[in-house]
Amino acid sequence: MRYAHQYVKSAVALLQTYNGSVPLAAFLKQYFAQHKKFGSKDRKYISRLCYYYFRLGHAARMLSAEDAIRLAVYCCNDTSSEWAELYNESWLGHWPELLQQRLDYATSLYPSFRREDIFPFHQALSAEVNATLFSVSHLVQPDLFLRIRPGKARLLQAALTSSGVPFTVLSETALALPNGTNLEGIVETDREGVVQDYSSQRVGALLELVQEEWNTRSTARTAAPITVWDCCAASGGKSILAKDILGNIRLTVSDLRTSMLHNLEQRLHRAGINTGKMFRADLTVPDQVPSEQFNLIICDAPCSGSGTWGRTPEQLYYFEEKQVDAFQQLQQKITSNILAAVKPGGYLLYITCSVFARENEEMVKFIQAGSDLQLVQQQLIKGYTQKADTMFAALLRRPA
Repeated sequence: MRYAHQYVKSAVALLQTYNGSVPLAAFLKQYFAQHKKFGSKDRKYISRLCYYYFRLGHAARMLSAEDAIRLAVYCCNDTSSEWAELYNESWLGHWPELLQQRLDYATSLYPSFRREDIFPFHQALSAEVNATLFSVSHLVQPDLFLRIRPGKARLLQAALTSSGVPFTVLSETALALPNGTNLEGIVETDREGVVQDYSSQRVGALLELVQEEWNTRSTARTAAPITVWDCCAASGGKSILAKDILGNIRLTVSDLRTSMLHNLEQRLHRAGINTGKMFRADLTVPDQVPSEQFNLIICDAPCSGSGTWGRTPEQLYYFEEKQVDAFQQLQQKITSNILAAVKPGGYLLYITCSVFARENEEMVKFIQAGSDLQLVQQQLIKGYTQKADTMFAALLRRPA
């Protein structure tokens, strides 16, 4: 690449002006709008270098920005074809395809660089997380995932194939595509397929448990819709998932952000889903919880997002472990307030995209200690071995 060294210098200058207060993607857009000397190719490569830098997480902190970028490019790429200009023959001769080997060589050059330090909060992790594998996973950009909606598999796969879009079939309903794939004009998103991380899709296994139990009830009750409240609905991915798995539901959605509810309304319309009720609510305030009770409450709780930092590595770089306590306190307030809205015999599905035990297993214990809800099943969904997010989900049931 002709301008590789200049791209590194430009990335270093950019990073010196960034403090993590806004998402990196938004900052890059603003930065390049103010620095119009950069062409489209320049913007692409400089942006990529910034993301590479943050993929080193906290392991980048002991290196100069230029050294960290060069090391990150080496670790994050299985070929030197684009960036060979940055390296001498020794580096190029140690550029194996296997990430493990590249990491070994990087450590030999920079003894202060430890792969474990990419994500250094090992003691706070949920017990099932492999700390080293999880740390290293941040060097690999996650895939884009599609969830196929009921009856749309043949249509959707045919559309991708005819358009030359590569994909891998992960299950009957899940496809993996290269990150950055443009689906516009190929797939009718939300109607045919939902852009949804693979781990988020796998939360559906707990919804299937609800469906199985509901189907064993009397004919009269089975004929009635399942009342579902998606209480922290955000973009609505779990609402659409619940509709597709549970079928006959009466859906209520809420979120703290009015703008998010507006977008959600449009998305559910595209998906062909009617909502019985949609409202803004701050669920840390008890009197904003509806008096109605529900067969199922989905609480995709506000959290650190630590299981998704492979997509937003700048958040890992700037994160401090003390922030976990604030998220846990928020989750405790929300869950304490919504528990009364679970019907007898009903369910709470508690979800986070976190890898921290305080937001996951400890929260399940907190919910059980403060209510009569009983744990049906909980799982840490390990996306870090599948180029996906890592999530936690727990299904609890109130005795009938």
